[in-house]
Amino acid sequence: MFKKILIANRGEIALRIICACRELGVKTVIAHSQADSDSLPVLHADERVCIGPPSCAESYLNIAAVRTAAEISGVDAVHPGYGFLSEHPALAEACEAIGVAFVGPSPRVLRLLGDKSLARETMAEAGLPIVPGTPSFELPAEGEPLGEALGFPLIAKATFGGGGRGLRVLRSFDELRSALPAACREAEAAFGDRRLYLERYLEDARHVEFQILADDERVVNLGERDCTLQRRHQKLLEEAPSTALAAPSRRRLGALVVAAAKMVGYRNAGTFEFLIDGRGDPFFMEVNARVQVEHPVTEMVSGVDIVKEQIRVSAGQGLSICQEDVRLTGHAIECRVNAEHPDTGTPSPGLIRRFSLPGGPGVRVDTYAHADCMVWPHYDGLVAKVVTYGRDRDEAIARMRRTLEMTVIEGIDTTVALHLRILRDEEFLAGGHTTSYVDRLANRR
Repeated sequence: MFKKILIANRGEIALRIICACRELGVKTVIAHSQADSDSLPVLHADERVCIGPPSCAESYLNIAAVRTAAEISGVDAVHPGYGFLSEHPALAEACEAIGVAFVGPSPRVLRLLGDKSLARETMAEAGLPIVPGTPSFELPAEGEPLGEALGFPLIAKATFGGGGRGLRVLRSFDELRSALPAACREAEAAFGDRRLYLERYLEDARHVEFQILADDERVVNLGERDCTLQRRHQKLLEEAPSTALAAPSRRRLGALVVAAAKMVGYRNAGTFEFLIDGRGDPFFMEVNARVQVEHPVTEMVSGVDIVKEQIRVSAGQGLSICQEDVRLTGHAIECRVNAEHPDTGTPSPGLIRRFSLPGGPGVRVDTYAHADCMVWPHYDGLVAKVVTYGRDRDEAIARMRRTLEMTVIEGIDTTVALHLRILRDEEFLAGGHTTSYVDRLANRR
């Protein structure tokens, strides 16, 4: 096992990794920006290294700074969390160059899957059904004829990255021409790579993803999560299992995912994402070659600590579980409490003056926040992930409603009110909602 790990991230995921490391007896070093100097991850890490100013480009996206932090702190490994450099092959290569393990897939796999359009081609070869799409392009003018040939509606996506950054739904050539420059700039600012690709846009679909863990010998399927409930292509609420999949489809997709992961030589944690159309047909979207924001949902229904398994695999110990060990029980729901206006989605950075999230049976809270904590405008607005578990979906929902009703956060706007409205809405309760659900809900006000 590793003796010391550098965490190249911030917020709740950095604290989550610290918790896993403590349970494994591994020391931690947090690489943080100047803005995060007083954050809880910095407080709880064994060591800390400031890697730059508040801006992402000068700190959390600065590969040279992360490499230097790893060298001077004498770590055995670097855990990138999610977002930022988590899927960047250059960071994995930088780790290799200094003899430090990267907690994630190999640079080869990251390059293959990081190029989302190339990943689509690879997964089609593996037998996964894919949405019609285009190759990657760097200049907006290159994308215009590709999009026109593919046909509308389209969705523009960042070739490298995720989390909804760079996404644009395009319903005409005029929208295509006007949106691509801004999407390129947004992708470059978020991921350091301006390339985009285009896909045919599926209206009123379901968004389902399969969680895997893999070492050098086996791939383990931990089941699916439903991520359908989104606003502006940003996930708001996730749950497991999905109400969109019947048992035969779940088994078939799970087997296809395992086979595809084996074909590319995947190692560590990863997620295969699908859209399911109105007829129930699945279409592969992308592979997220990292731990996901919503991984606690799967941890709650499986009992598997995904972050610990990541570390074990990267340390050369292999997975502590095999497929026969996986027992998926009950139902789990995660609500993302974001610093944004519940109705408009407008970001709401600022000082949290009061912060209280109750516990109770079947409740898990992953957060870095506390009273007198700053939510900085430089970063993602996620404040907390509230996860509830129940014997069935109704119990998980009831526990989530109770928890959010008792939540007190003052000083910033949050999505708590929006989540409560969703959790009381008959369409969501029936389990038949689609990706357009939040827009329809807003129109019913």
